Amino acid sequence: MTTLDARTPIIVGVGELTHRSKEAAEGLEPIELMARAMRAAVQDSGAAALLAGLDSIDIVCEHSWPYTDAPALLNARLGCSPARSVYGVTGGESPVRYIHEAALRIARGESKVAAVTGAEARYTVDAAAKQGVALDWTPRDDSVKLLRGTDICHPVAIQLGAAMPVTIYPFYENAALAHWGQTPREAQHESARLWARYSEVAAANPHAWQRKALAAEDIARVDAANRLIAWPYTKYMVANPLVNMGAAVLLTSVGHARELGIPEARWVYVWDGAAAREPRDYLQRDQYHRSHAQDLVMETVLAQVGGDASAFEMLELYSCFPIVPKMARRTLGLAPEARMTSTGGLSFFGAPLNDYMTHAAAGLVRALRAAPAGKAALLYGQGEYVTKHHALVLSSRPSPQGLPPPDYSVQAAADARRGAVPPLVLRYAGSASVETFTVVYGRDGQSSQGIVIARTPAGERLMARVAASDAATLKVLTDLDRSPVGCSGSVSVGADELLDWRVS
Repeated sequence: MTTLDARTPIIVGVGELTHRSKEAAEGLEPIELMARAMRAAVQDSGAAALLAGLDSIDIVCEHSWPYTDAPALLNARLGCSPARSVYGVTGGESPVRYIHEAALRIARGESKVAAVTGAEARYTVDAAAKQGVALDWTPRDDSVKLLRGTDICHPVAIQLGAAMPVTIYPFYENAALAHWGQTPREAQHESARLWARYSEVAAANPHAWQRKALAAEDIARVDAANRLIAWPYTKYMVANPLVNMGAAVLLTSVGHARELGIPEARWVYVWDGAAAREPRDYLQRDQYHRSHAQDLVMETVLAQVGGDASAFEMLELYSCFPIVPKMARRTLGLAPEARMTSTGGLSFFGAPLNDYMTHAAAGLVRALRAAPAGKAALLYGQGEYVTKHHALVLSSRPSPQGLPPPDYSVQAAADARRGAVPPLVLRYAGSASVETFTVVYGRDGQSSQGIVIARTPAGERLMARVAASDAATLKVLTDLDRSPVGCSGSVSVGADELLDWRVS
């Protein structure tokens, strides 16, 4: 029997906090949510000495209440002084990366005890604004620069109102369903069934914000409670950021866990993972029916467990919108009915913005501890707009490969798969066919405009709008029985120099 290396990284504690008070004055600020989640993780490990020995902490980028120096505030509340305290950058995949990199530092002997934590209190912040209540919290710093879609997207996308997740992910949904040979109705049924399974998991999770299982029919049906947001997504298919949540993950080495007397039943091993990214400006990507970065990440972690997804007893596939797990499960070779979350998803568990995957890690850790010995789990997160991808393999047994390898990037392989990027034209008049699209809806349920990414006969790419008054074109775009991808139309230049598209 191979002796287990004492430097082997393991997760030994997880903590979560969901604060549901409807009274703004009773709300907990994000730093307090983090502190309580950290204490819960220490308690979960059964080793109080972990907090005193903390030498590395990563704090997930927080948006609801910006702080000047979040690490210093948190360390003061916890009464610890780690040598390494880092406040992270924006990205939904970031907790996966922080856990992975913490494990690598432990394997290299650079760290003994590491933590990843984050929190959001958007529910209380919004409630306070509506109630006119001044929150007695640490003063917020509105000078803190938070990354927005307007910092990332092409100016024409910003001008056309296509610089938010809810308007960008539908581009992938609509392009992919056409590529897969589905009708929009078939794709909508797949999304609704998938989301119904996510809601079932959330209903059984005591930390979930919405603990009610929904039927697929409820998720797909458009009505006053479930209006369309951006075609084809209804409100139930969109991540819910109006939550108060904090989570924390504690890591150490096998050797140190033994010194502290942490029982092996609490150990979850960090095996290996992979990461890659797409070009940040989505108009500079070769197509929208797949992500080469996601494909390479999924293929790599699949190879790490022997090439068969059945090795993953449980999964957490990022779920800001249905297209993300739909693409991932096809690359992994999973059946449509596979359970793809141990947490409940960003629509039902809740979406504490960048910190969801910290909660997801906690969910997988608990699931692995409860599962038969030797099971593996996949933790996969995504950041920005189908841009950043990171996956990590966790298990209740040590990796047969030993310590995790230091290089987890598969960027070069992802880049090698990319096709030529169509030249983007900003001024054009003539024919153009739909590459992908969405239709944006207001709170009244009425369409406010369509947004089309199209190709000219010469192969150039353009972005154009469809006027809310153009009922004929909107009808073609929202036909449930026929995808408009490939449909021909005409482009003209509007008075404001932006392009307009209408069906031929």
